[in-house]
Amino acid sequence: MLAGQMEGWFFIAAALLVGAGFVKVRDPAPTSGALATASLPSGKVVVIMLGCVEIVAGLAALAVGGRITGLALAIIYAGFAVFTAVALTRGLPIQSCGCFGRSDTPPSWVHVAANTAVVGGALWYAILDGPSLLAVVADQPLVGVPYLVFMAAGVGALYLLLTELPRLQAVGAEPS
Repeated sequence: MLAGQMEGWFFIAAALLVGAGFVKVRDPAPTSGALATASLPSGKVVVIMLGCVEIVAGLAALAVGGRITGLALAIIYAGFAVFTAVALTRGLPIQSCGCFGRSDTPPSWVHVAANTAVVGGALWYAILDGPSLLAVVADQPLVGVPYLVFMAAGVGALYLLLTELPRLQAVGAEPS
């Protein structure tokens, strides 16, 4: 039953990953710039491949659920957390973390905390061998519409937390 308490958050993280992957495929430049600043492979093809991995992992998590997709999400989000923490602790001049293809999303400790929380949740989901979104929605009232609305709101809230909060903190920290 504990998987039932985590599944919504797992699906929100998976859906956000799909969206972030599509953004990287469409416009790899912000992610490429962040990776280049960290002296990591940063070519357009590398970023597009990363975006494709994110899309496949996120869609698999939604469609299949289970241990493998839980582990995949945990590994991907752990990579995000480590990259951001290293960039912050080394003071790398990264204007954007590249997560969502925006040039004004500075990496922040909010990213590290959110990504680390997703890692924990995804590992827990993997241990419990959680169900797919399709299986969960099939058991929901009203054909799952309220559940899907909750998910959409959660994806939007997590997106805003990771994009707008760090941007607003950066603006607030600028001298007047």
